Amino acid sequence: MLLWENITLAINSLLSNKMRALLTMLGIIIGIGSVIAIITVGDSLTLSVSENMQAMGANDVYVMVKARSQEDEYSDIDGIKYGAISNESEITEDDYLTDEMLKEMCERFKDKIYAVNVQHSVGVGQVDLNNNTSNVNIYGVTAGYFITNEITLLGGHMFSQNDFKDGKNTAIVSDRLVNNLFNGEVSKAVGSEIEVKNSKNQMVNYTIVGVYEYQNNYMMGMMASGDKITTDLYIPLKSASNFGHDDIKYPYAQIITKVGVDSDDLASRLKDFFGPYYNTNRKCEITSFTMGSMVSMLTEMLSTITLAISIVAGIALIVGGIGVMNIMLVSVTERTREIGTRKALGAKNSSIRTQFIVEAMIICLIGGIIGVILGIIGGIIASNLLGYPAKPSVPGIIISLVFSMSIGVFFGYYPANKAAKMNPIDALRYE
Repeated sequence: MLLWENITLAINSLLSNKMRALLTMLGIIIGIGSVIAIITVGDSLTLSVSENMQAMGANDVYVMVKARSQEDEYSDIDGIKYGAISNESEITEDDYLTDEMLKEMCERFKDKIYAVNVQHSVGVGQVDLNNNTSNVNIYGVTAGYFITNEITLLGGHMFSQNDFKDGKNTAIVSDRLVNNLFNGEVSKAVGSEIEVKNSKNQMVNYTIVGVYEYQNNYMMGMMASGDKITTDLYIPLKSASNFGHDDIKYPYAQIITKVGVDSDDLASRLKDFFGPYYNTNRKCEITSFTMGSMVSMLTEMLSTITLAISIVAGIALIVGGIGVMNIMLVSVTERTREIGTRKALGAKNSSIRTQFIVEAMIICLIGGIIGVILGIIGGIIASNLLGYPAKPSVPGIIISLVFSMSIGVFFGYYPANKAAKMNPIDALRYE
């Protein structure tokens, strides 16, 4: 019998028992729908996270001081381990990166490095002006900070090269501070001098050169509101050193690469460059990585989680397959006389087998299509509720449909084979 005739027979059989066919498909619909919805949400989340991390600087290289791994805490003499070298105190500022290290790094890799972002917290402080005060977090920053962080200026300008070089007492403040101290007049604030006091009661006068737009942070908003919000006040890094009379060191540095530079290769070279500085340091070592590698790791992790959840949801497909097998067995029993008649008229066993396998495949295919549609709709709704752009997976849809039809073949074979092996005389006698 031709394939098209088998398909026609299968569809007619389903139409004659619509409710039973729908209930049979239900397990397939739920299984496929769940898998597609989970894959859609997972892919949307992965894409959104990847794009956000890419925007943070996929080609940036991070150099960080970290505690040595457990293996490095053991001495190795002539291949024999002699136990822990020491169990010294945790990493301190003395172990951090220094200005001299970073200057030498910039000189060595000047053809690859565009800017370096390091910062130093002077601490929580207070700005006083005409008996009005505003709380601030005081940060000394480099030019690289404004390259890697989105800051919108409402007035004034960023720090000049001389500000960074000479450590001038200039500051960039938030519009919230301007609201508190200058009644919101940005033009009046720019160029004005303010007195900044840190937690050690050290006071320095700074000239405001720029005003940025404060971006509300949800967690901070839970802790404070209105005039009580503590905003960030930026000063040149060298000025921060002068403010606290500190010898500033850095736990990490963010290196912004020039266009066309292989960031992974640079990360490897920087690790080798800083290695000699920490060869004798028993507590810590240097590690370097790129945002690109972090994106890959996170994407792989999210994909694994999505796959694991999809497999769990796919169990419903097995349940649906069992339902298909059950209904096909019932169908074979109901059509025993029909099978006997066809075999008596010369139908081959392979034709009978193919007829019932095709019918099982049609059930699973229709259920799979309905499940895909519902899964896409559910995935889009869930993604939008989570705040991510929906991204239905085309490969996931194709694989789900193929898998659905495979279930039809697998669970439909036993009933089909049972029908094919029937004795035509016994089948014709069946009541």
